[in-house]
Amino acid sequence: MTNARRSGAYTAVASEAAKDPMSFLSRVTAVPGMVRDVLLGRYTGLGKGKLFLMLLAVGYIVSPIDLLPEAILTIPGLADDAVVAAWLIGSVLTESTRYLEHRGVVDVTENPSVIPGEIIRP
Repeated sequence: MTNARRSGAYTAVASEAAKDPMSFLSRVTAVPGMVRDVLLGRYTGLGKGKLFLMLLAVGYIVSPIDLLPEAILTIPGLADDAVVAAWLIGSVLTESTRYLEHRGVVDVTENPSVIPGEIIRP
């Protein structure tokens, strides 16, 4: 992994971890269980197709072969990796949170950044 990609990934992970370290840690450690449960059919909140896309994204990021190589196209070569890494990090964090909600570990209604309310129509 190139230094720019590694730096971008570390920055995204560090900013998410700084918001709520325990929640971040629980989401990251839930990923292996989520993958297992999806493959065994015990969790249907994440489709096998999206799981496969996530695995492809990991392979693309760690693979030395790129669609847009950094050596030839510096900025676009780094940008394609950054886009894939950003999508992967966001997807993993979102899906692992849903998985923890499904298992009853995380309660969304107790999230301090969400204000419960209702829509009032005239």
